[in-house]
Amino acid sequence: MRVNLLVVGKLKEPSWRERAEEYAKRLRPYVTLDITELRDADATREGERILKALEKGHGQVFALAEEGKCRPSAALAQTLGELRDGGQDATFIIGGAYGLSDAVKARADALLSLSPMTFTHEMARVVLLEQIYRAFTILAGTGYHH
Repeated sequence: MRVNLLVVGKLKEPSWRERAEEYAKRLRPYVTLDITELRDADATREGERILKALEKGHGQVFALAEEGKCRPSAALAQTLGELRDGGQDATFIIGGAYGLSDAVKARADALLSLSPMTFTHEMARVVLLEQIYRAFTILAGTGYHH
């Protein structure tokens, strides 16, 4: 299974980059992870870039948005397991400082929220990678998730 992250902005802070790289490394036994970083701009221009990237086909699309649904880790694991078992890929989108355009939200198959609180895109990327890793360890039955 391929898991794609379409993210606006780079991880400039070394500590965030290290954490993201660690979870990316931990995911290797479970999935092929592709991370595409898009340049910052206003939400409309970022949205155009995201939609262009999605033209290549990325399976089920999940956009992180404040109005999205918060899901327990086990529910995310179940969703990813169903996609994997059905031979589908998953794409997660993290917008920039101004959020996602309405066009990107409309294109997404589901809107997800990591929390009712707002996070920096760097923090959101690390938390999302950890949750994806957690989901696959749940599916694998490892002891990571208790």
